[in-house]
Amino acid sequence: MKNSNHSNRNVFLDFLILNSSFLLLFAGCAVGPDYKRPPVNAPQNFRGDTTGLTNSLGDMPWWELFRDETLQALVRSALTNNYDVRIAAARVEQARAILAENRSVYFPQITYQGSVGDGRNVVAGSPYRVGGPAGRGYEAAGNVSWEIDLWGRIRRLNESARAQFLATAEARTNVMLTLIATVAADYFQLLALDQELQIARDTTNSFGQSLKLFTERLRGGVSSKLETAAAEAEQASAAATIPELERQIVVEENQIRLLLGMNPGPIIRHKKLLEELLPPDVPPGLPSTLLERRPDIRQAEQLVRSANAQIGVARADFYPRFSLTALFGQTSPELSTFTSGAANAWSVAANLAGPVFQGGLLTGQYRQARAAWEEAALQYQSVVLNALQEVSNALAARGQLARERIEQARAVTAYEEAVRVAGERYNAGHANYYELLQEQQLLFPAENALTQTELNQLLAIVQLYRALGGGWR
Repeated sequence: MKNSNHSNRNVFLDFLILNSSFLLLFAGCAVGPDYKRPPVNAPQNFRGDTTGLTNSLGDMPWWELFRDETLQALVRSALTNNYDVRIAAARVEQARAILAENRSVYFPQITYQGSVGDGRNVVAGSPYRVGGPAGRGYEAAGNVSWEIDLWGRIRRLNESARAQFLATAEARTNVMLTLIATVAADYFQLLALDQELQIARDTTNSFGQSLKLFTERLRGGVSSKLETAAAEAEQASAAATIPELERQIVVEENQIRLLLGMNPGPIIRHKKLLEELLPPDVPPGLPSTLLERRPDIRQAEQLVRSANAQIGVARADFYPRFSLTALFGQTSPELSTFTSGAANAWSVAANLAGPVFQGGLLTGQYRQARAAWEEAALQYQSVVLNALQEVSNALAARGQLARERIEQARAVTAYEEAVRVAGERYNAGHANYYELLQEQQLLFPAENALTQTELNQLLAIVQLYRALGGGWR
């Protein structure tokens, strides 16, 4: 009898091993579509690209593009301490942990259990000596369960989780890229405000000198009160812009400190706006490389990949699931015999479970997965199109601003000469006060316009650098 039972067990184990080998052999296929990048209608070259070069400004490290040592220190501090970057890093770790959770399904799940209890006709939830006296039972066992990934459901789940992890990592990279560009833009804005403040102070002093000249002439009886009143009004108007510029400087400094993860405070700088150097050429490269470099495009593609894998998951749910289970342990009503060979307990089983009728649930889930993929693919194509537009706009801005700066500089030089000549003519008695004040009035806004143009040139480079996906490597 014992030999017969032993033979049956061997036959069952052989059958189980054979079926397991069969399932593993056919586990190489995974239902659902394999991933393909959604098509995009990318042009051969960026609109506004006049360089004709295939290398790209986006490949340049940010510390080579921004050579101001103060700005470099600010960027490094921001990349270390900025809260948005740290939050994004925490999200990456969450996605990494979720990926590890999904990978665990590849392996057999091993658990253990144990129980001890008293009862009549039942011990530890199982029938025991029906009609007999109350008794005690002991049980300890280990369990093994393993789902055979015959249809690739687990592999698709892992593929989706891995794509989600990579998308989160690309999102973190995009936060870093945005941070670099924002710190640089705010720093250049701060230098522009410094320059505008200096212009306002110089203009106030210039009108102050005119007021002093008119006042002396008024005392000498060769001028009227009208001249001094007009000069005083212009001086006051110029002086009134100084407090507002000082307020904007404080706000800009606090904004930069916020990006650095620091409390409000001053920003120490040693350069002026005019001392910031522009790169001699800014080749954008080829649109095809933009798809591989820009992190928001890479993030959108990973989301498409994840959605594509979810179609396979939904498709696999239509098919039955195969799993293997096993138990080995000890069970006995007597503790003294718990470790004896007679107390051994074991079982092995192959399980099959699948849907028969669920009222359209699985079909709805499959259609939802398909629609989610379509949404992700359209979002990817939209992100690519937006990136192409941003690069083209930045290229156009840089080209036109270079021409604008030349004309603005000519205007400032001409107004400075006009103010000098008007002052000489007034002192020589060949011009009235109105001519001198008029030229001074025109010089002030022209200098501010030149400062704004110089700022816009720097911002255009920053925007182009960000649009090309540069700075994060």
